[in-house]
Amino acid sequence: MADQPESGPKLPDPVEIAKTMASVAERSQRLVTDFLKKQSAEGNSAEFDPLKIGQAFADMTSKLMADPTKFVEAQMTLWQNYANLWQATAQRFLGENPEPVAEPDKGDRRFKADEWSNNAIFDFFKQSYLLTSRWMQSTVNDVGGMDERTAKKVDFYTRQFVDAMAPSNFAMTNPMVLKQTLDTGGENLVKGLENLIDDLERGDGRLNIKMTDPDAFRVGENIAVSPGKVVYQNDLMQLIQYGPAGKEVMRRPLLIIPPWINKFYILDLRPKNSFIKWATEQGMTVFVISWVNPDAVLAGKSFEDYMIEGPMAAMDAIEQATGERALNAIGYCLGGTLLAATLGIMAAKGDERIKSATYFASLVDFAETGELSVFIDEEQIAFLEHKMKQKGYLESADMATTFNMLRANDLIWSFVINNYLLGKEPFPFDLLYWNSDATRMPAAMHSFYLRNMYQNNLLSQPGGIVLESGPIDLSKVKVPSFILSAKDDHIAPWKSTYAATGIYAGPVKFILSASGHIAGVINPPAAEKYCYWTNSRYPKSPDKWFESAKQHDGSWWPLWLDWVRKFAGDKVPARKPGDGKLKPLEDAPGSYVLARADN
Repeated sequence: MADQPESGPKLPDPVEIAKTMASVAERSQRLVTDFLKKQSAEGNSAEFDPLKIGQAFADMTSKLMADPTKFVEAQMTLWQNYANLWQATAQRFLGENPEPVAEPDKGDRRFKADEWSNNAIFDFFKQSYLLTSRWMQSTVNDVGGMDERTAKKVDFYTRQFVDAMAPSNFAMTNPMVLKQTLDTGGENLVKGLENLIDDLERGDGRLNIKMTDPDAFRVGENIAVSPGKVVYQNDLMQLIQYGPAGKEVMRRPLLIIPPWINKFYILDLRPKNSFIKWATEQGMTVFVISWVNPDAVLAGKSFEDYMIEGPMAAMDAIEQATGERALNAIGYCLGGTLLAATLGIMAAKGDERIKSATYFASLVDFAETGELSVFIDEEQIAFLEHKMKQKGYLESADMATTFNMLRANDLIWSFVINNYLLGKEPFPFDLLYWNSDATRMPAAMHSFYLRNMYQNNLLSQPGGIVLESGPIDLSKVKVPSFILSAKDDHIAPWKSTYAATGIYAGPVKFILSASGHIAGVINPPAAEKYCYWTNSRYPKSPDKWFESAKQHDGSWWPLWLDWVRKFAGDKVPARKPGDGKLKPLEDAPGSYVLARADN
């Protein structure tokens, strides 16, 4: 009789599983041993709850119990919703098709698989989770009597807990994981365990989730490839001059000041979405600051050092390289904050070299910083300062964790499912490679930035910040300003960036782009994606501005180009790096950008 085809779930190879589990056990033991050694070396003086999260929830609980009637009403509402869900689920088992009691928000990708709706059991898991999570969030949000900071902290960490408990994050309640487990005979879970150990080893005992294939990209080879030369460098930065794309360029060069929280090549990921390449093609002589990845040697570098050795030094170097004293400037995120502070100092000194200033997703008024404010209180800043004092800098992983928590479902739990439960390797994605290539923060600079900007909002107050260079008064800045914000930005909320329209003394143009902190900025015209809003009137309220704003399809880049051309001067012969008094030191993207914090 002919052999029967194999059917049913795949059976795992016991020999291979035994080998894998032995390796996992050995590596796990080493990780635990290393962890215990570190704890012993650090001593027992570290406070168990340095961020005072437990205290925040204790305050919330006491306020909640002070009004038991309200809590009972919330519980009754939850039980009624559950009763409705049980009834609807019973109807489904009887062949009926009742309306859902709870549905995911639009764009919630955790429940996109058909099984979450087509299968009555998984549909029950999903709706039960949605009812409970929304009840928890609404209950803590309705607690009165808490101060604003405590209320925000409780709301934020409640959502972190709620996101973590989603049924999609567990093997036995995720239909895709169950199917993969049956199809592979459990090999996905074994591979996922290997991936977990790999990430723990790479993070030296701290979970460092791999978001993309780290071997798929090489800075200077397949990303950050726009041709140029490093023409100047100091302790804090290298200055890159990019080669021209034509025979003529605008007279006034363009200086781009990126944030030093991440690396500059977000503006030069690939040729098809490179803002740097596009700007050179429009006839600009583009200079970009590439910040150093600081170590303990630079622990004492201050915010003022970043100003003097950053944009101030760059302007002097650009004059030597091109012979042009005047220029236009762009600041992105923290680079925009630095640009505004620099212009405040320049205004006090009568320095008019910058003829126009463009701000990409940049805060100068920190009164409302969105969910980042959860991490900015005295306890948490003091805790960070204690950590920075030990090493001289803030670890890049600490900053990355903060930003990832702001979008936990996208930047944490989706990879937990893919890497650990499905046992897959992450997809090669240049943006996530850049996101994982984070930088450290010098202790002196970062402490100054957190306390003076985020905690006390002194930059927006005339004379609120006084450096050795002088007082900063943004209300004296007469330079024309182009302010670009992103509607879904979770790092620099657009309604907060809009406040700058009422601060500067010079003419202001405010543009709101669709999408978030990255995609709202890096949106080349050829992509034909998203949209943006404009309004020539600037009422005090950002909501009023948006009510009468006009929507435009596509990229805002051409609009900015028309604006900046007014300040760019006439055409001159194209300049190549090395034509002026500064000779090239090395090819772009330079050596500073290659230093990784995780090495």
